[in-house]
Amino acid sequence: MNKTVTENRGAAGASYDSGLTEEVAQFVHDTNLSDLGDVVVENGKKSILDGIGLALSGSVAASGEMCRRQMADIGAPSGSATVIGSDMKVPPRFAAFCNGVGIHADDFDDTQLAVAKDRVYGLLTHPTAPALPAALALSEDRGATGAEMMLAYHIGVEVECKIAEAINPRHYQHGFHATATCGTFAAAAAAGRLMGQDIETLQRALSIAGSQSAGLRENFGTMTKPFHAGRSSESGVVAAQFAAYGWTAAGNILEAPRGFFQAAGGGYDTDAIHGKLGKPWTFADPGVSIKPHPSGSLTHPGMTEMLRLIQEHGITSADVVRVRVGTNSNMPNALIHHNPRNELQAKFSMEFCMAILLLEGRAGLPEFTDETVMRPDVKEMMAKVDFVVDDRAEAAGYHLMTTYLDIELKDGRTVSGMADFGKGSPANPMTYAEVADKFHGCAEFAKWDKVKADEIVAMVAELDRLPNIAGLMALTRR
Repeated sequence: MNKTVTENRGAAGASYDSGLTEEVAQFVHDTNLSDLGDVVVENGKKSILDGIGLALSGSVAASGEMCRRQMADIGAPSGSATVIGSDMKVPPRFAAFCNGVGIHADDFDDTQLAVAKDRVYGLLTHPTAPALPAALALSEDRGATGAEMMLAYHIGVEVECKIAEAINPRHYQHGFHATATCGTFAAAAAAGRLMGQDIETLQRALSIAGSQSAGLRENFGTMTKPFHAGRSSESGVVAAQFAAYGWTAAGNILEAPRGFFQAAGGGYDTDAIHGKLGKPWTFADPGVSIKPHPSGSLTHPGMTEMLRLIQEHGITSADVVRVRVGTNSNMPNALIHHNPRNELQAKFSMEFCMAILLLEGRAGLPEFTDETVMRPDVKEMMAKVDFVVDDRAEAAGYHLMTTYLDIELKDGRTVSGMADFGKGSPANPMTYAEVADKFHGCAEFAKWDKVKADEIVAMVAELDRLPNIAGLMALTRR
């Protein structure tokens, strides 16, 4: 049985895992590239390529323009780190912010889902959005090699995912956004590693990060959700920088009675993190999912199954009388927009995601626009979709995203299907070539030069052999 440190052990002087923050810092300090293994390296390259592509497509979102406006307003465009998709180079903290917002702008970035049955799949985190921008910014600033950048990225992702797995589920259920909260530690770990910090300094960096950890799920479906990712990445960089100055902070921020796990979650499962960093690596087990659609992860099993049923049975929108989508009771807690009025709300609308697939047979960046969401035929089709709680999905466990589909057709047939996970998940992964196809779609959406895009794909494939990342980052600037 897992040992769980809970609320009733949170008073001053109560028992807790003394030394857990130090253990995390030791992992950040001691891990070498040789510890990753081929599977982790190759899976990481896919997510890194995906992240760069999403930063490109995110740069043309309204939030991208606003981020660049903020950089100009504060006089930031004079620095060493690239704002992807622009001609700007800014101080590392601001590059981490802008690129974190960009990667998460379309909710198209990778996810790591909690695996224990009581963890609620919704206690997920988007690992690349906070970790990669920090790693890229500090690497570019410090002239790091591709291997050094990649290792720092992996360390950050691992810290983020294990913290997200460990914290009590109430953290997410009561309204915290795990990408924002746990992602701050990811960025601090990645930045601290690239800065060559010792274990004591890393502990302080993690502690400073913990006091900046924030983000509320009520802002899902607005620009503030990607703002969370950007600020978590920036906050981690700032934490590592201030720790390097000698800024003081607690050495036990994760496990302390008034530390992160207790304050933000009411406790944590120590067995989900103690002795588990890199054992196994998250990229190896349970794996990280790469999205085929720019919508909330919880829509993806249903979308994958809907596409399969459309193709297998030749279903058209004109054939459909009614669609029933059944999930467990936690999924509607995130998919909160039943009558979306803009593209950001549509990303968290099961009704829209089903409707657009039936109408267009696809759901990519061009389909998620304000204009499309408000089309009369889209509204009419959404009204035919019933999003309900299904006892079978509830019984399957909250660690799964079990989705049942029943499509009632005008010819009297009902076509049914079920899926636990979608395309791009570890159960049905994308190849590097498939991720490259997605990357090219993002680059095209940003009107990026095709030759540059091809070179980025080739460079990321050889990332661990690059003598520095300056050439790669130059390809992401206008």
